[in-house]
Formats: sequence, structure tokens, C-alpha cells
Amino acid sequence: MSKAGQDWDEGGPERLYVITGGRSQSDQHAPLDLVTLIVAKEEAQLGMQPEFAAILRICRTPLSVAEISAHLALPASVVGVLLHDLLADGRVEARAPAAQHPDIALIEAVIHGLQKL
Repeated sequence: MSKAGQDWDEGGPERLYVITGGRSQSDQHAPLDLVTLIVAKEEAQLGMQPEFAAILRICRTPLSVAEISAHLALPASVVGVLLHDLLADGRVEARAPAAQHPDIALIEAVIHGLQKL
């Protein structure tokens, strides 16, 4: 059997090329951080590219780019291209992760302890 007749390699570079339309990054936006949270703004539609539909389904609640990559078993760079397309179409929203503020009481206790030295 010729190579062309063999089964599609789900993890092969050809599949990734097709998924992203040959792009390795978005032309319009800065790269997304792996911790950027993505939230779907609409439901998946019939006829939509399967990867787009999967992102919209799993992002009903906020998920990081890294989590989306893991769920879809796709490299983060490929997920980034897909997310930029969805962002450009207004189908998802990107949010910065919630900032974790330091515990003020702990900082004050450390300062107080250092002053006693």
C-alpha cells in the first residue's frame, strides 16, 4: 500500500498544517500566554471546524490556553492560532488570570519579625 493510501496520522504535522491553514502564528494578535483564560461567548455551530467546536464546548467555563491544549491533545502553538481566529470572530473572550495578592498579614508578620532582630 502506498503512503498516500495509509491511514491519516492524527499526530502528524500534515494534520496540524491543515488545522491551522498553514499558519504558525496569528498575523493580527500578540501570542497568548499559557495561563490566559479563555471563555466561550457562544455555542458551537453545525458545520464548524471540529477543533473550533471543541474549544467552544470546553470553554463554557474559563480554561487556560494550556488546559485547552491538553484537552485537545494539540500543541499550544496550534491552539494559539485557533484561539486567535475565534477571538477575531468574537466567539471567545480572553481574560488575564486572576491576580493573586500577597497575604498582607503574613508580610506584616515577617517585617515585624525582622525588625525584632
